[in-house]
Amino acid sequence: QVQLVESGGGLVQPGGSLRLSCAASRRTFSSYVMGWFRQAPGKEREFVSAISWTYGRTLYADSVKGRFTISRDNAKNTVYLQMNSLKPEDTAVYYCAVDQSLGIRTAPLGYDYWGQGTQVTVSS
Repeated sequence: QVQLVESGGGLVQPGGSLRLSCAASRRTFSSYVMGWFRQAPGKEREFVSAISWTYGRTLYADSVKGRFTISRDNAKNTVYLQMNSLKPEDTAVYYCAVDQSLGIRTAPLGYDYWGQGTQVTVSS
């Protein structure tokens, strides 16, 4: 069983930046993916970005590509999401999740463990 704890959310002005972090309680799997999803009120949970823990490969949603950067700290077993040039449409609850699959998947149902979420609000 893996526990995930997100942090770093908050209120930021359009064009600003935030860095989200997600710390996993422990390593359990031989290989896995850690990803970020977001969900706005009335919207489906959507894929944002993910990183393969084993190989370091990354994937980004088109909506955030070029603005967001996902990274990892192996020693801390933590994944980060650096969000730059934030837009109001980025406002959502951001969740980190772990997928035990070999490759990166974008469907939330494929992910086995989820954090509690952290609110990101982009507004003037």
